[in-house]
Amino acid sequence: MPRRQPVRIPHDVDNATLTVTGREVRLTNLRKPFWLEQGITEGDLIQYYADISGALLPHIRDRAMAMKRYPNGAAGPFFFMKRAPVPRPEWIRTHAIEHGSGNVIDFPVIDDLLSLLWIINLGCIDLNQWYARSDDIDRPDYVHFDLDPGGAPFERVRECSLIVREALETLGMRPLVKTSGSKGMHVYVPIVRGPAQKEVWTFAKALAIELAGRHPALMTSAYKVAKRPAGRVLLDYNQNRWGATLASVYSVRPTTLATVSTPLTWDEVRQGARTEDFRLDNVPARVEELGDLWEPLLAAQGRIDLQSFLQPAPPGKSTRRAAPRRA
Repeated sequence: MPRRQPVRIPHDVDNATLTVTGREVRLTNLRKPFWLEQGITEGDLIQYYADISGALLPHIRDRAMAMKRYPNGAAGPFFFMKRAPVPRPEWIRTHAIEHGSGNVIDFPVIDDLLSLLWIINLGCIDLNQWYARSDDIDRPDYVHFDLDPGGAPFERVRECSLIVREALETLGMRPLVKTSGSKGMHVYVPIVRGPAQKEVWTFAKALAIELAGRHPALMTSAYKVAKRPAGRVLLDYNQNRWGATLASVYSVRPTTLATVSTPLTWDEVRQGARTEDFRLDNVPARVEELGDLWEPLLAAQGRIDLQSFLQPAPPGKSTRRAAPRRA
C-alpha cells in the first residue's frame, strides 16, 4: 500500500485552504455536524478519507464517479449527481459517457488525493465508481455480487457469502469479500478485461439464478421486490448492469455509526464479522495493521478469464455498446 505524508484537516475553523502536491484545494463547512449523535463533523469525514487514501485511491483511480451528496449530513436528505459540477477546479479530470438517451455526461474522475478531498467536501459520504476504467468503460475488470438481506438477519448474509465463495472457487476463481457498510455484503472477482459489460452481467445472472435454485430457503435472484420471497437474501447480479455502481471499498456509509465498507478475510466471515465492527473511527488503524486486503483486485496476476464461461455471440450480433465519447 502506498505510503504518504499525513494530511491534517483543520478542526478549529469552518473553512480552510490546503496545499497538496503544490496545488490548492478549498475546503468548507469543516465543523458542520455530519453525524450529530456521534459528534462527527464534515472535517472528520474528510480526515478519514485523507487517512485511508493510500489504500483507497488505487481502487477508484481512472474511473468515472457517480456522486451521492448529503449536504446536511448522514441523517439529512441526499441527491444523486453524475455530472461534475461547474465551476470546478481546473485539475478535476472528467470523463464523458454517452447514455442511451444520447445524453453525454461528464463524470468526475478521482485520480489523486486532491481530487478525493474536493469530492468529499461536496457532501459525498460514500463513493460509487464505474466498474471499468475510463480507457474502455464497456470492459469491466471485475464481476461482483451484492448480497442484499432484505429482511433477513445478517447471519444469513454471511452464510450466503460463503456459498457464493464456494461456487466461485469451484470455477477456479479467487473471490474477495467486504461488508457493504450498510446492510449486506459484496463479493468481487478480478477478471481479465475482455468480455463486454453485457457478457459479464450475463455470467453473473446465470450464476445467481443457479445458486438461488440450489438454496431456495436462503437466497433469491428475483430482482423485482414483489417477486422476492420473504426472509431471503437477494443475490443481486443486476449491479453488473450498464451504468450501475456500488459503494467502493473503504467507503463510509450514511449509517448511524458511520460504518465503512470494509474488506474481510474469509476467516472473519466464518467467525461472525459484523457490519458495525468497522467504522470511520477504527478502519484506518485496521488498514495500517493489515494492509489492503483487497490488493488482489488490482493485481495483474490471478485474474480469471470469463470468456471460457461465456456462450459465443450469434453471428453478426455484438454485445459491445457504441464507443463512448472522451472528455
